[in-house]
Amino acid sequence: MITLRKEGIYLVDGVPTEKCDVTPEEARKGTIAYRILDAHDNKSDKDVLHVKFDALVSHDITYVGIIQTARASGLREFPIPYAMTNCHNSLCAVGGTINEDDHVFGLSAAKKYGGIYVPANQSVIHSYAREELAKCGGMILGSDSHTRYGALGTMGVGEGGPELVKQLLKNTYDVKRPEVVLVYLKGEPRRGIGPHDVALSLVKATFETGFVKNKVLEFVGPGVKNLPIDFRNGIEVMTTETTCLSSIWETDDETKKYYEIHKRPECYKELKPASVAYYDSMIEIDLSKQESMIALPFHPSNAYTIHEFNENAAEILAKVEKEAAEKFGGLKYDLVSKVKNGKVYADQGVIAGCAGGIFDNIVEAAAILDENNTGNGYFSLSVYPTSVPTSIELTKIGVTEKLLRAGAVIKPSFCGPCFGAGDVPSHNGLSLRHTTRNFPNREGSKPGEGQIAGVALMDSRSIAATAANGGVITAATDVEYTSNHVDYYFDKIVYENRLYYGFGKANPDEELILGPNITDWPSMYDLSDNLLVELCAVIRDPVTTTDELIPSGETSSYRSNPLRLSEFAL
Repeated sequence: MITLRKEGIYLVDGVPTEKCDVTPEEARKGTIAYRILDAHDNKSDKDVLHVKFDALVSHDITYVGIIQTARASGLREFPIPYAMTNCHNSLCAVGGTINEDDHVFGLSAAKKYGGIYVPANQSVIHSYAREELAKCGGMILGSDSHTRYGALGTMGVGEGGPELVKQLLKNTYDVKRPEVVLVYLKGEPRRGIGPHDVALSLVKATFETGFVKNKVLEFVGPGVKNLPIDFRNGIEVMTTETTCLSSIWETDDETKKYYEIHKRPECYKELKPASVAYYDSMIEIDLSKQESMIALPFHPSNAYTIHEFNENAAEILAKVEKEAAEKFGGLKYDLVSKVKNGKVYADQGVIAGCAGGIFDNIVEAAAILDENNTGNGYFSLSVYPTSVPTSIELTKIGVTEKLLRAGAVIKPSFCGPCFGAGDVPSHNGLSLRHTTRNFPNREGSKPGEGQIAGVALMDSRSIAATAANGGVITAATDVEYTSNHVDYYFDKIVYENRLYYGFGKANPDEELILGPNITDWPSMYDLSDNLLVELCAVIRDPVTTTDELIPSGETSSYRSNPLRLSEFAL
């Protein structure tokens, strides 16, 4: 289904070929990625890009520290659109008033510096960026690792807060010019196959070897036209898990339709490689051969076809138990008991966030569950639409009613299940999630206190098939259902009523509202020649996130205080 080619390849009139009269150096300029990066580069250096982005996005775990750092460095006004969403700590009742203190600070900062403020539960960060910030040929920098909007013609980059501070201070993002990898799509997915199936296969094929590490993925080929825009978005947001720097797709009438639906037709333009383009390597994906997938704890690359998993479940789950014991000091983790009479039983299903909670995924899940139900056993199903406009449309067309009748619970727009702050399973529980990650602690348990559960990633379609089968892990390709594509209608009225659109309207006289958890930086002095610091942690994991720094079962009590954060990070 996926083949990798390490060697360089030309794309000539849309067809991959090994030879061409044009030199690779010249033909590299024909990629979509090269042209977008070139348009955003100040061109002062041949080998290093100095990029200025078109927009910034942050959520409520990161924006306080970013703004406080920028303030201490001379910030007067946001120079480009900066959207602050409240989708991460908005439902975590930990830390007294800390959550809402952050939100009040965010709104006051948007008014003072001219920002965009998205209140809690209106939209998850990447859904909002897709709906209102993306544009063909644009670039967005976000303080979240899944900042990916390439399916909409926008190169997204996820970085740490200091890089956003630099952009707010009109400095540049400096990075070595990346290699570009051709991702050539062909074929058409079968009924029951969803974006997470393709994404997990892609991650499995590329992550361990670092095949695309710090490179840009460029999706083209005859298979693109066979994917609805939500399917493309669902694959795109998962490219982060391949370790690539960014990704971009060729655009077409489907992309154009997306911008028309979202009342921004001027943001569309055709993007495609030049008649001759050169790529440093290639990934070929035959969509027609894609199988339903499951990624076992503790990484999205730990993926199998669901059929392969079900045939060898006891052996595969025993390996996960062994890894858990190694990671958590011998902690007993019992997953093999999920296998009963040759079937594997899960305890929970969750469809959520920027990967799972998009419109088409939920519509397909409802179609599978129509005239079915989740039962009254241990298995439960929760669905988190990505934004209120999405929720409104799902309600209008009757999808929400179908899901509720089937026994699913509809929840607000919230990123929590993606990082362990929502729908925490029981001890030794196995949760099936259409979310972005299943790292240790992503399920919200606390192994240090003897609690452990696990997340297996699956597409919403197979999660719904599993729910309809009483929690028995089931591939959506194995169930009969009617898949009818439903056109999406974007109703912006709730955004007009609730969001604060302040870009270009900075008010220096606006008072920042700082709760007791938000502290200004102390006076800074020039560093001396020698500095003695205390080392408090050494992390050697290939990917470092809040799972290692601050377990996701807790909210980050250090997130809002720059002084404390600097102390914690030493």
